Amino acid sequence: MFVDMFARCKRLKHYVASRSPQYFAGAVAVMLAIVVLVLPSAYVIEMPGPTQDVLGKVDGDDVIAVSGTQVRTYKDSGKLLLVTVSASGVPGYPIVNAQAVWAWANPHMEIMPREAVVPVGQTADEYQQKVDSDMSGSQDEASSVGLKYVKNHAGELGVDASLLQGAHVAMHVDKIGGPSAGMMYTLGLIDKLTAANESGGQTIAGTGTINAKGKVGKIGGIRLKMLGAKRDGATWFLAPKDNCSEVVGHVPQGLRDVKVATLDEAYQALVAIGKGQGDQLPHCTA
Repeated sequence: MFVDMFARCKRLKHYVASRSPQYFAGAVAVMLAIVVLVLPSAYVIEMPGPTQDVLGKVDGDDVIAVSGTQVRTYKDSGKLLLVTVSASGVPGYPIVNAQAVWAWANPHMEIMPREAVVPVGQTADEYQQKVDSDMSGSQDEASSVGLKYVKNHAGELGVDASLLQGAHVAMHVDKIGGPSAGMMYTLGLIDKLTAANESGGQTIAGTGTINAKGKVGKIGGIRLKMLGAKRDGATWFLAPKDNCSEVVGHVPQGLRDVKVATLDEAYQALVAIGKGQGDQLPHCTA
């Protein structure tokens, strides 16, 4: 055994002596790089997330359900897609540096420092509570604004406003958070309460917050959301006016963007697209 160990030591000594210092420096650098790549990352990766047809169903329930003793709802032959961004590296969804490097090289992903996305020190529970709160508030606002719009435009829309008294709106979307689906929820509600086939059978996506005055607000990740819309079959994309600087030059081939600033503009755009008159609608411009 002693002879065997001596022979091994001799071979090791010969191996070391036959290699240059640069060789060992390189080997150490490779090992350190591997260690760094498997360490937790301080970055957030965003990519196109799932879409959801607000006129459809989820887990057997209508995404937008309207109840009331006299309320009537109608089906539309097309789809209105809310779009999302999937994020990794946020609290509760850690990543390692290797994933961050991979995302940096992927043109369909975006990477940014975590502190630019979430507050420093935010816990996973706090993050989820914020996301859920934003979504709940967005749905409540959409319900209120949508009902108000239909009542205020009842004559044009062919709706008997008296039948909407006591209407209750419930929205069901799981695993999707944040406020950016407000406009699409609102359009979906209006569509369901009107007999017109607004979409004309087309798949129309969009994004934007909505406030009590019907203003469509700016959102994050719009380039990724357009990619998700195109992936899931949309040919039209309603984009907030305040996001236009991020839209110009980044609209996927086969997807047509439409600039909107208010709920009324968004609804009128939806109707025009459904009638085959969308080509004259305004693009985003720089």
